[in-house]
Amino acid sequence: MNKDAVLFHLREALQELQRTIHAIETDKEYGREEFTVGMGHLYHHLNTAWHGQDATRERHQVATKKDFAKWRIFPKDSELMLDITWDDAPLTPPNDRK
Repeated sequence: MNKDAVLFHLREALQELQRTIHAIETDKEYGREEFTVGMGHLYHHLNTAWHGQDATRERHQVATKKDFAKWRIFPKDSELMLDITWDDAPLTPPNDRK
């Protein structure tokens, strides 16, 4: 895992999330357009952190449009274990199971 790249993108995502929350809380004019831009920026960094986690530092530095297109997409549900239904999910955390 390229921890430097992952951390960069997670920090960027965190900053955007904090900006978005602050704007929603304080800006009476904040609306769907601003929210759409903010969420697009947030997801760009979250998705790039996920898909670019195994790319080298050099690859990130010279990333092509094709790389960015690949890295920006949403992960598949199965990649994040989101395809597990509540009926399939264990009721106890793995460490608590006997």
